[in-house]
Amino acid sequence: MTDKLSPPVALIFAMTTLSAADRTINTDELARIGSIVRELPPFRDYTDDWLADAAQECGKILKKPNGVDSVLTLVKKSLPPRLYETAYVLCAEVAASDLSVHTEEEKFLELLASALELDELTCAALRRAARARHQRV
Repeated sequence: MTDKLSPPVALIFAMTTLSAADRTINTDELARIGSIVRELPPFRDYTDDWLADAAQECGKILKKPNGVDSVLTLVKKSLPPRLYETAYVLCAEVAASDLSVHTEEEKFLELLASALELDELTCAALRRAARARHQRV
């Protein structure tokens, strides 16, 4: 396992782990991760092929003992502090994409917030914004 990832790969690892938290990566979550990678500036130089490779690499780590802890450590080591909130809100976006945030996803968001030392109020605001963006008419 590598000791450090590029920041875009670390963000993919965080979103992939959130999506896999309930052991079911559904199509809404996959579609949202794909649209995030296509639309947002941190991923400007990357393609969908790269996304699949990064997600598979993350999956290999998650299958190992203490896989989630290993991913959280990698994410924190690999991101500059200014991207901690970005990692959290992207995970909240993926969780909200199917309009049903599962207990396991909430638990991962708590672990991520703790690992990145994000305060509770900031996290609540980021989760609420993500949920609001995914409401259907």
